[in-house]
Amino acid sequence: SSEVLEAIENVIEDVLKSLAQNKAPVLTVARRSDWRNIEFKDSVGLQMIPGCTTKQIRSDCPSSAPKFALMLKILSMIYKMVQSNTYATKRDIYYSDTLLFGSQSVVDNIINDISCMLKIPRRSLHILSTTKGFVAGNLSYTEEDGTKVNCTCGARVFTVPSNIEGIKNLISHAKFMLIVEKDATFQRLLDDDFCNKLSPCIMITGRGVPDLNTRLFVRKLWDSFQIPVFTLMDADPHGIEIMCIYKYGSVSMSFEAHHLTVPSIKWLGLLPSDLVRLNIRKDVLIPFTKQDQNKLASIQKRPYIACQPMWKKELEIMAASKLKAEIQALTSLSSDYLSRVYLPNKLQFGGWL
Repeated sequence: SSEVLEAIENVIEDVLKSLAQNKAPVLTVARRSDWRNIEFKDSVGLQMIPGCTTKQIRSDCPSSAPKFALMLKILSMIYKMVQSNTYATKRDIYYSDTLLFGSQSVVDNIINDISCMLKIPRRSLHILSTTKGFVAGNLSYTEEDGTKVNCTCGARVFTVPSNIEGIKNLISHAKFMLIVEKDATFQRLLDDDFCNKLSPCIMITGRGVPDLNTRLFVRKLWDSFQIPVFTLMDADPHGIEIMCIYKYGSVSMSFEAHHLTVPSIKWLGLLPSDLVRLNIRKDVLIPFTKQDQNKLASIQKRPYIACQPMWKKELEIMAASKLKAEIQALTSLSSDYLSRVYLPNKLQFGGWL
């Protein structure tokens, strides 16, 4: 915490020095969303390069002055929280003055800029994000406040903890971890008792694009147990994008890649080649939209696809067919095909990429 306080004090000191010299104060932040500032490293994923390009948030420029003021406002809130050892969610910060901030996305963006500027992970700034991810299966742990969580009993679902750093006493006999894209599929697998039938496993869903806590949790479990991690996604560009976020990280959070990515993740399904192999009926497949085509084209150009020839092949199959499929398409074969046939065969015979 002293490191956080010192980092904020240094920023404010620079502002005061500029004012003392009759200069307009500026805050310098990295251009987080610029691909030119990102390098791909097989062992880490997408990470920000050391000498990345920056932009200045000026206090004397009408277009950036409001952001300058909001950054100072949130810095002062973080400073007070760290001093008093209290925490707030991003939502709490937004609702402390909705008129001032205007929208939740403004707050989220500023918090990420501050985290990147100070070179301090967001959780050390005493800002928690509300978790939307779920976990189930062969796992027990103790939360920071001493609450004991046992996911192993029955088909119960637990919310991913909001303070990943604080969890301890992690115990699991799981043979693998399965990341499921969507909540509906996750619930279906739970109903079919998938976590126990085949061999003990841990199942996690970020319920779509994963939030920071779900990504941190997957990484923590991987660090703790070193078991294989598989993904089960829709066979569409959106599903592939989500899988890449877990495996390689995202451009906007590349400054935190070391804590967030799990480069050993394997693509279990639904593979575009599976649709052909299993002879899935055309009427359960969905034609591409223009948006799908653009998304797929952008994924195909990314640096990590070049080092994944098998993935590249699957994307080419998808691009050629211009068709996508949800995991639910497997129910056209039989209602429990996913848990009874598809996943057991894939896991037994190594059907992943």
